Amino acid sequence: MEIVEFRPEREQYAYTFGGVAPVMKVRPGTVLRLWTDDAFGGALRSVTDLPSEKLTMPFVNPQTGPFYVEGAEPGDALALHLASLAPARSFGASSTIPFFGGLTSTDHTATLQDPLPERTWIYEVDTARGTVGFEAHSSDLRLELPMDPMLGTVGVAPGAGEARSSLVPDAFGGNMDTPEMRAGVTCYLPVNVTGALFSVGDGHYRQGEGEACGTAVEGAMDVTLIVDLIKGGAPGWPRIESDDYLTVVGSARPLEDAWRISQAGMVAWLRALYGLDKMDAYQLLSQVSESPLANVVDANYSATSKVPKALLPRRDAYDGMHRHLRGVAREKLAVA
Repeated sequence: MEIVEFRPEREQYAYTFGGVAPVMKVRPGTVLRLWTDDAFGGALRSVTDLPSEKLTMPFVNPQTGPFYVEGAEPGDALALHLASLAPARSFGASSTIPFFGGLTSTDHTATLQDPLPERTWIYEVDTARGTVGFEAHSSDLRLELPMDPMLGTVGVAPGAGEARSSLVPDAFGGNMDTPEMRAGVTCYLPVNVTGALFSVGDGHYRQGEGEACGTAVEGAMDVTLIVDLIKGGAPGWPRIESDDYLTVVGSARPLEDAWRISQAGMVAWLRALYGLDKMDAYQLLSQVSESPLANVVDANYSATSKVPKALLPRRDAYDGMHRHLRGVAREKLAVA
């Protein structure tokens, strides 16, 4: 097993999916040990650091990559198994940003009210306890919240020569901001260009469903992932498989269209796995699906459709790719 370590220099950060030369080539089966910066590029380090003063648009949400996967061709499915995610700093940062977030005026939802106040919160990381600390600005409330590390952004280059901002989620993945993208899952993405050109980033030490204010507990991340390739069978939209769930992510505006995309994608997955016709799959999904929100703040919103494996007959998606990669991670990388 080949293990490759890569920590980007700041000038190597990618801010788009597509339009960026690969940082290296990797073979299917390679283990990548990566470092990713937080969405703010490490610029917010105290409660007095404000996004309007410290950030330069559009240079936010930096990505580590892209990586060229040997043998990947359009129509294939890229499999990325997140073996482990660990905080790479002793703190995470969150903020409210003028005209950004779910409960304020935005450029898409224009009103005459003033934007919500700009503030920054710093969450201290307690690795031994596995927590991040919330401290209120206007009272003495302090809480220890369990860490639940995830990657906000996992994606490949779009097709047709497009370059899309790392702030945008779409069929290529990107800034989906779903808490389902945690350690132990396998993400399946459609390959749109030769080499796939995938990137990862936007680590969150924890995030509530919906990412209401527009930022999670943003933090640099040590990422260990395994790259693999499935010839043919590219999903229409990103899929995530864990030990317990099958999940499809849809991204669009309005929010109900993101939900519809995820539901239709799950109908297609159930049909392929169980040989169902469209209406039987639709009926089954209606009774077993869970639909947590991913984000309601980005350029496109993201919704997920989840189906518990325990309610379904056992079938191996992608010929057991997740089970195989999960086993490799446990046996070769000693992850839980």
